[in-house]
Order: sequence, then structure tokens, then C-alpha cells
Amino acid sequence: MSDEANPFESLQEQIDDAAAYVDINDGLLKRLKRPERVLETNLTIRMDDGDLETFRAYRSQFNGDRGPYKGGIRYHPDVSRDEVKALSGWMVYKCATVDIPYGGGKGGIAVDPRELSAAELERLTRAFAEELRPLIGENRDIPAPDVNTGQREMNWLKDTYETLENTTAPGVVTGKALDSGGSEGRVEATGRSTMLTAREAFDYLGRRIEGATVAVQGYGNAGSVAARLLESEVGANVVAVSDSSGGVYTRGGLDAAAVKHHKRETGSVRGFEGADEEITNEQLLGLDVDLLIPAALENAIDAELAQAVSADVVVEAANGPLTPEADDVLTDRDVHVFPDILANAGGVTVSYFEWVQNRQRFYWTEERVNEELERVVCDAFDGLIEAYESYGVPNFRTAAYVVAIKRVTSAHAESGTWP
Repeated sequence: MSDEANPFESLQEQIDDAAAYVDINDGLLKRLKRPERVLETNLTIRMDDGDLETFRAYRSQFNGDRGPYKGGIRYHPDVSRDEVKALSGWMVYKCATVDIPYGGGKGGIAVDPRELSAAELERLTRAFAEELRPLIGENRDIPAPDVNTGQREMNWLKDTYETLENTTAPGVVTGKALDSGGSEGRVEATGRSTMLTAREAFDYLGRRIEGATVAVQGYGNAGSVAARLLESEVGANVVAVSDSSGGVYTRGGLDAAAVKHHKRETGSVRGFEGADEEITNEQLLGLDVDLLIPAALENAIDAELAQAVSADVVVEAANGPLTPEADDVLTDRDVHVFPDILANAGGVTVSYFEWVQNRQRFYWTEERVNEELERVVCDAFDGLIEAYESYGVPNFRTAAYVVAIKRVTSAHAESGTWP
């Protein structure tokens, strides 16, 4: 990961790049590059040993022109104010790219959840929910899972909100367990949209994805699901995967599901018996594969690492995995990068479906969820290609931002400015 890259500055540079192709005045452009508000708070909880511990937490609400703020909550030691600002901004343009009626939000707590017990994590989550209470709601801001959070944390957040508000509001968060108002297909949604984007990308480029070799950097939920679906649904050949501890490689192809089971049992992909050899993350980037999927954290690939990328196609499962400098390097090298704000939008799209189901109190089958998700992703991909071919932009990321900025500015113009 690039230590120097600031994710918020990366977001602003991406917006500037696309704004050059859109008729937009400077005042509105400034609005599109800054959050509307950021909550920064300290959460003090009692630990299991009786001591008090304080944790810094954030929630950024970036732009609500197209609907309620929407975005996940992550638990990670490196969570910072600039990170959540950037992530909330990416959510604005992700939602606009796939044309779902949300703005952008993101939150997090600077904590290593591995160092806390389940009881401590519950107290921390409920303390955060209490601080978030004035800001969130089914029509205001709808949190969801992110790095190191999942159904359990969303259930705690929902329960705390409903208890304090003395109401029933399943749509206040998404990514919940099914029995708490969650949606079928939500757990796999981000990986599924990554697979769908890769499938559409190969088709557009006139290449066969069946048998294509794939390397996945980052083997959490998004990366592992994308790998499994690429293998099982479109016949790709996943030859290498990695996590923070390193990676594994097999020339003939790995069993993506078996690697995930091994990681679940051991905490790492390393040591997987079906691998020919163990490799570093840097070595994975340099493998001669057809498709690279960055699925780790933001700014994981800087300009120096981008020089080593040998894949012809990159599909981003992570949020902001390339620095702007890395983007420039890959563009100059004619590597086709299909951006995060399309490729990983399955998570927020199925979160939207969950929210709709919560509001209607009527729930869909997994088959319907997956069909609707495929429609949304494919329509968004077609819109991206139309912008790419019509505006003379240098890459697919800029094309996606052109689509998104035009939608956000249109919504702003229709609403007007008050006061």
C-alpha cells in the first residue's frame, strides 16, 4: 500500500478528471468534492477486565442530492477522518453510476476487532449506534457492513436504534441477518457484481472469459466470492489469491471454495495444501494472468506496483485500490481498468433491494435478487461504455465518473439551492 497516498485527495482528483468533460461551474464542483458533514466522536466503553477504553469513531455524509446517505461501517486500526470522507464520496458516485436513489455515507471505528471479545464489540457497536442515532434513519442515512463488520454488528446497531427510538425500523441498516430483515443474496452481492463486470468487460473487449486466468489480491468476502463465481458461473481459472499474510499460486488453477475454507480455519490463505507455491502480494501483481482483481483496501497499488502488473484487464472489487498515479501508469500501458464504482456496486445495490423490501415488508427470493442485480450491473456497464465512446475520455474510470457526475448535478439542479 502507498503510505503517502491520501484517499480523500485521490477521490477529489478522480472527480476533477471527469469534470473536465462535463459542463459544470466551479461552485458546484466544490460541492461535489466535499462532504456535507462529518461526525467525529470518542466512544468510551468498559472492557471485560473492568477498565475503560476509548475509541475514535467517524461518520461522513457526503452528498444527499439523490436520496438518503448510504454506506458501510468498518472496524479497522487505520480508520481516519480522511478515509471515511473518501469512502463516503465514492459511495455517492457508485450509487449514481448504477442509478440507485442514494447519496453517500461511510463510517468507522479505529479499532482492531481481533483484540476485543464479542461482548466488548457489542458494547462498542451499541455505543456507536447511540452517537449515530440523531443522524441515521430509514429516510436519512442507512449504514451497512464493511471491513470487519457483518450481520452481527448490523443487528446490534438496528436493535439499539429501535430500542432508543421505541419503534420498529428494519430499514435503518442493511446487511442484516435474514431473520432480522436481511435480504437473500446480500452476502454474495459485491463479489457477484465483480464477476458480472468482468464477464461484460471480456465480452466488450472481444475476449473469452471461459478459461481466462485470474489472480485475486485480497481474499475477504468480496475477493473470495468473486473468485468462486468466476470459477463456477463463467468458467474462469483462478490461479492465485492472496491476503495480508501473502498468497498462493497454482498454475493449473486453485479450488476457490477450498481456499476460502482453509482461510476460515487457519486465518490465512498461506499453507493451502492444493497450492504449488506460496507467493507475496507483489509477486501476485506481476503474474502473467488475463484478469487481476484487487480486493484489498484502498490505495493498495501505487505507481511503482502498477508497473509490475502483467494482467491485461483489472476489475476493482475493493474501494479505491489504485492511487491516481497507478491509474495513470495502467492507462499509459493500455491496461483496461474497470472501476470500483461499477464493479463492487453489488453490495449497495442489494442493500437498496433490502431497504425496499424492508419498507414494503415483502421479501424477494434469491433468484429475483440476483436477476435484478444482473440487470442493474449490465445496464450500468452499457452506460459506462456509451460515455467512454462518446466523450473521448482516457479510461473507463473517467467514463464512470462522467455518468455519475451528470446524474448528481442533474438532481441538484432539479432541486435548486436553499436558502
